[in-house]
Amino acid sequence: MLTPDGESIRCALTATFENILASRMRELPIINPLLSVQTSALQRYGNEWLGILITPWSMNLTMLPISCDDWDYVPGAAFERRFPYGNYRFLVSHADGVGPYALCSLFSPMFEFADQAAAQATAESALLALLAGPKPPSLSRRDWLRGAWSENAAS
Repeated sequence: MLTPDGESIRCALTATFENILASRMRELPIINPLLSVQTSALQRYGNEWLGILITPWSMNLTMLPISCDDWDYVPGAAFERRFPYGNYRFLVSHADGVGPYALCSLFSPMFEFADQAAAQATAESALLALLAGPKPPSLSRRDWLRGAWSENAAS
């Protein structure tokens, strides 16, 4: 079902989770009624699509195969993926209309978000940080004067 078109996959994933919201999640007390389902623009990361899925009950780092032939994960399986910021554990699932996908929970429940814009800003920041990695520690003036910057550069 998956094609190399990230936009159609994004739309299918969003529609799938809108249906889940309407059918199975609507009355549950973990729903933040101020939020809606939204999938960030997907970007290629190796042989996979990477993005963030926002729902009224969770925010998840999301991976989908660019080609199903390249993915041997089965629903229910877990795997770790290394990013510049560190290792993250994903749980594999499958949905009609989407195919296989994997989620890594970033927030759940979502009550700390006052509105969709706040959730979206957090999702964008999380994805940028994930791909950029941690910042190196800053040097104090004392460390800089004693040459600690050259020690860090050598390691």
